[in-house]
Amino acid sequence: MEAATWTAIRLLAAISVGSLFYLGSRIDDLSGRIDALGARLDAQGASLGARLDTLSAKMEDHLGRHAG
Repeated sequence: MEAATWTAIRLLAAISVGSLFYLGSRIDDLSGRIDALGARLDAQGASLGARLDTLSAKMEDHLGRHAG
């Protein structure tokens, strides 16, 4: 009976450690995906900023022609 109890404890411990490593790898993968998404958002933000700067320059030029 005692052997069966220790076997059950060892099995439970092995499953717990295995689950811990599995979840750790899943979290690491998710972290990498979030970092990649952040890089994409930064690139899109830079692109949008450049477009807004161009539009702003065009608006200033247009308004400058009307003011003069």
